[in-house]
Amino acid sequence: MQKDTVIIGAGLSGLTVAWKLKQIRNHSILLLEQSERAGGAISSHSEDGYLPEGGPHGFLDNCAESQALLAETGLDQECLKAPLAEFVRYVCMDGKLRLIPQSPGKILAAPLISPLEKLRVAGDLFKKPLQGEPTVSEWVSYRFGKALLPYVDAVFTGTYAGDLERLVIDGVMPGVRKIEKEHGSLIYGLIKKMMAAKKTNTGKKKGLPAMTSFPSGMGRLAERLHENPDNEQEIRYNCPVTSILKDSEQWQVRSNEETFHCRNLVLALPVNNALSLLSPLSTPPQEKVPEARIVNIGLGFGDDTTLPPGFGFLTPEREQRFCLGALFSSNMFPGRAPKGHVMLEALVGGRRHPEHLELDDATLIREAVKDLQQLIDLPSQPTYAHVLWPHTGIPQLEAGYPALLEWRNELMQKEKGLYITGFGWEGIGINDMIKTAFRVSEAIKRGEQDSGEKNAEVKKVYF
Repeated sequence: MQKDTVIIGAGLSGLTVAWKLKQIRNHSILLLEQSERAGGAISSHSEDGYLPEGGPHGFLDNCAESQALLAETGLDQECLKAPLAEFVRYVCMDGKLRLIPQSPGKILAAPLISPLEKLRVAGDLFKKPLQGEPTVSEWVSYRFGKALLPYVDAVFTGTYAGDLERLVIDGVMPGVRKIEKEHGSLIYGLIKKMMAAKKTNTGKKKGLPAMTSFPSGMGRLAERLHENPDNEQEIRYNCPVTSILKDSEQWQVRSNEETFHCRNLVLALPVNNALSLLSPLSTPPQEKVPEARIVNIGLGFGDDTTLPPGFGFLTPEREQRFCLGALFSSNMFPGRAPKGHVMLEALVGGRRHPEHLELDDATLIREAVKDLQQLIDLPSQPTYAHVLWPHTGIPQLEAGYPALLEWRNELMQKEKGLYITGFGWEGIGINDMIKTAFRVSEAIKRGEQDSGEKNAEVKKVYF
């Protein structure tokens, strides 16, 4: 079978690339998906009036590409928003939930660390760039002091379910690292960046972003992207790809049952899945990246339960708790629990505690409820409980990841018609994947190779 573009993987990245390429007249597309469903890590579960998520719970509305996709698909008319300015978040410290302000000024004013430790943060102004490939823990300790580590730990637990002793700063925050190397001080570099932006910014001042989802959950995003009213796009389910091969100006994509031919080949796969197919073309600097897996436990309670206001909480490793944190889902979006009930979702496992994923559902529920009851006033038993197991692991951007990313970029430049995107390449968030998918689709439209992101942006940190 001959196609203009074959896309391997019908997760968010593959679906987004396909959506954009459908806008090219007479451009034939084929999506190959190894499982029986589209959406990848996105998975919403509706049961008995409850709506927990098996994957991401939402995305911030501060990415131009994501907002453009919502407008193109009409989902901007459906989406629900929970503004960060109106929803607080907590970090578990010393066995209690501490409210974390969402703005830098309020964070500095809050009694989260001692005055002396706050003064140590300013030491960044006098520190030279840290050499090598430091871990997040090493980098934060060097630039700002160890007092901030529990809060940074919570951030990366919430984002990657990761270990700040192993995640590398060049992988998870390349934009921040670039500023440090260019200006010496991160604080000084950020001030210069803000002053430059202020001079060129003629629009309204931006406030805090909002978390975005949909009435039927995040699964609606994947559902809309692979709706096919005009039959312009095909998806083959249960079609794992066994190999890819460059034949003159064409790519051959082989499955167990058929061989497909195309000018453009898009690998829209998680990093490790992509590496297994790419290794015969070029030897990567590492065979695979570590992954973290988490289970999401949806817990419902009756009208005698009141959750704390806000989004939820995160827990640094030093607290030694069973749950990595919890989301107060029925606070965030309507329709997450039946009328008169509330739902929270507990996160368990992660990079540091894979042993928790060896437990059965009943044990996971029991231990999660016991842990949460020490922090929140909850009844002894939930009225609803469901364990959602992950469809995929979360790629961990640890030692060697920057070199792996550079290898990918060089390979895309070398192999004409090859485009590599997906979960873990340049980030793991919804906005990361949509942004990269837009860039890939634009490169295909122009008949150009993708060279990867050259100007890494500074991502703001929100708890």
